[in-house]
Amino acid sequence: MNRGDFQRLSRLRLIEASALLRLGHYPGAYYLAGYAVECALKACIAKQTRRYDFPDRAQAAESYTHDLSKLVRVAGLEVELANALRSDPAFALNWSLVTDWSEAVRYEVGLTEHDAKNLLAACVVRRYGILPWIRHRW
Repeated sequence: MNRGDFQRLSRLRLIEASALLRLGHYPGAYYLAGYAVECALKACIAKQTRRYDFPDRAQAAESYTHDLSKLVRVAGLEVELANALRSDPAFALNWSLVTDWSEAVRYEVGLTEHDAKNLLAACVVRRYGILPWIRHRW
């Protein structure tokens, strides 16, 4: 997979999450919204590789995770994220909502409309959203 694939997947997962939310399928909406963020971060990681370069083994291995905080580190965005978190309380709140996500929620059936709406809003809100912030870096 390449950077463009991850960008497309991020957008697609967000569309799917929004559709599931509208249909009242809140656990699925929550689950896919988190994957939209994961794919966006993986696009940032892919941006670091140069065409025809052999990938760094450690970085490649660390990229195979669902841990969003770890993906931020692998993408080299830790300092920028720390600055954004310090300077913008609304962004910090959204980041805390997003980092509560885990791929393990695929087994959760009790996620509510409130949970799904909050996560999606944290991902997409224009000025303080996590995905707009990541997209400026992918």
